[in-house]
Amino acid sequence: MSVKVRMSRVGGKKNPYYRIVVTDERAPRDGRFIEMVGTYDPRKDQAGVRFKMERLEHWLSKGAQPTQTVAQLIRRSTKSAPQEP
Repeated sequence: MSVKVRMSRVGGKKNPYYRIVVTDERAPRDGRFIEMVGTYDPRKDQAGVRFKMERLEHWLSKGAQPTQTVAQLIRRSTKSAPQEP
């Protein structure tokens, strides 16, 4: 079993909204998932991406593989996040 971090669409027609979920790669896109670790609203700018960073880091440390799109969103959100001194 391989675990992926990917997006699951929950928005209506012409109103996209995504959950970022940890799931078995064999599960359907909008089907069963293990845990929700974030959300993405593509109709907003950078504020449209939210992650539960501690849970995301937990799953990535356990070997979960993000999809290309989710990896790009993670990079963008960590780059724009305020740096701790």
